[in-house]
Amino acid sequence: WGINTRVTDIMRDKELLPLYRRAGLVHVCLGTEAAALSRAYRVNLTMLAAIALLTGGFLVFSTQWLSVVRRRREFALFRALGMTRGTLLRGLLLEGAITGLAGGIAGVALGHLFAGLAFRLFGGDLGAGYFEGIRPSLQFSPAATGFYIALGVVAGIAGAWVPARDAAFMWPASGLKAGATEVAVLGAGKSRGGLALLCFGLGLLACLLPPLSGIPVGGYLAVALALACAVLVLPGATRVAMQVLNIGRGAVWRLAHSRLAAAPGQAVVAGAGVVASVALAVSMAIMVSSFRVSVDDWLSTVLPADLYLRASSAGASGFFDADALERVKMTPGVEFTDTVRATELRLIDGRPPVTLIARAVSRGWGLPLVSGSLAPPSGGAASEMPSAWISEAVADLMQLAPERTIELPIAGRMIQFRVAGVWRDYARQNGAVVIDRDVYRRLSGDLKVNDVAIRLSTGTSADEVAFALRERFGDELVEIALPGEIRKISLEIFDRTFLVTYLMEAVAIMIGLFGIASTFAALSTARRGEFGMLRHLGMTRTEIGRLIALEGGLTAAVGVGVGLIAGGGIAWILIEVVNRQSFHWSMDFHVPYAGLALFSFGLVALATMVARLAGYRAMRQSAVLAVREDW
Repeated sequence: WGINTRVTDIMRDKELLPLYRRAGLVHVCLGTEAAALSRAYRVNLTMLAAIALLTGGFLVFSTQWLSVVRRRREFALFRALGMTRGTLLRGLLLEGAITGLAGGIAGVALGHLFAGLAFRLFGGDLGAGYFEGIRPSLQFSPAATGFYIALGVVAGIAGAWVPARDAAFMWPASGLKAGATEVAVLGAGKSRGGLALLCFGLGLLACLLPPLSGIPVGGYLAVALALACAVLVLPGATRVAMQVLNIGRGAVWRLAHSRLAAAPGQAVVAGAGVVASVALAVSMAIMVSSFRVSVDDWLSTVLPADLYLRASSAGASGFFDADALERVKMTPGVEFTDTVRATELRLIDGRPPVTLIARAVSRGWGLPLVSGSLAPPSGGAASEMPSAWISEAVADLMQLAPERTIELPIAGRMIQFRVAGVWRDYARQNGAVVIDRDVYRRLSGDLKVNDVAIRLSTGTSADEVAFALRERFGDELVEIALPGEIRKISLEIFDRTFLVTYLMEAVAIMIGLFGIASTFAALSTARRGEFGMLRHLGMTRTEIGRLIALEGGLTAAVGVGVGLIAGGGIAWILIEVVNRQSFHWSMDFHVPYAGLALFSFGLVALATMVARLAGYRAMRQSAVLAVREDW
């Protein structure tokens, strides 16, 4: 009746599976189990890459829009000479497709390079420990490579669609007039509050959708809608921000302020990439911070002892017998011990096994409950049934809640337990069930012990007790760890696992800064007549540079503000929808205020410097030549 027995042959007769399950046997296909374990992990990495691709689409939009605006007179001339709207539209979309193709090829090449480095340094799970003993190798897939290059082309075309359509449907006569560029930039700032509200409402509804085959499609759709909503509210947010910031008295400040107040379209073109990149970076930062703080708090709850002793390395079948436990108790400095027996149960066909943990749940060995109670029932039919505490993964996958019942195969029998509570477990993604150790021993007759939690006498050194235990058992037979060591190693694994999110945040920042640079470089060229007129009115080249820098800083500030709000909303979606549906665990919402404040001020400062550098040509041009088009 060994519950941990593994059947490694693939069973072709499906009618036998219920019998094996009732007997407590576990049917395992290792390849399928590894794939199931990594599925949510792989899907989330893929969708994060898709969000980064969407951010790149906003960058293409900004650069293509400014490119079209700068050549507006040329396109108007082509239209006047007989070029059809369709031809112009197709030509501009082809530009976007070529941009996306170049980016897709470069991205695939860099992706293979970085993936190879990640496999070599951290493994296929970035050191998370999901696939122990599995050494992944980099494989080139022509079909997958072609698909991702095609995604880059699609992103390029999507980013070029709006500016291309605007240029194609422009009246040639209006495009040939002086100031046509300014009209185009002004047109980009039209208010789209109704469409933004629609995206917001659809995003809320998407959050309510159940997962599709275990994939949180609704959550990812809500993220995309949140990004779209943030970009759509950018013109209105710019107007509101300029009303609030109407405090300066200097000429340069008033010019920069008046420019954005009158032409919020500039903030849309320059700030769309900033909003998308900041929202992505902020959402990742909040999600990772929330997860890390929750894991740290969880470790503090589940590691109350002073010392932990394990009979063998993870995954092996060693155990302590009664004589070994007595030797542990007799070690000088040991005041109290508690034992843990961990086995595996197959509760859901087609999924990896669930861990059954037999341990004490009282006397300070509590669980990090999210619902239910550790207290025994107060009478009735429930008091006659043994209690079980299930992890969030089991609760979600089996649709259970406190006061419901669950059947567990123990010693060849299906035994009903009362679900007394649901607890948070970050160590076992497949789920875990905790029952009282004495109840387990009475039902199974299994007296084996895998782990021992040790509490020490007051004033006793944990290092001295650990040394004594190693002397008694030997380093090869037991593993000894302090809670601090376990916490440190766990958090190191956590940071290594989420290294990819930090890299994505850095890439997002670079995308936002590049969007600011390309936008203000193009705008400075398109506004050379305006700057020339200001030079004739007495402004110096230095003041022109300050004007461009202020406009860049204000534009970035508005974009960062909207991105912070959007990032907070996306972080909530990632925490409450995506992570819950993917990994079936919850976490406490934690905002790293200091880090986000430093990030925001730093990004605005960098954007200010980048805008000034991008407008260098406007500062150096001749005031006379700048206004020659108006002669």
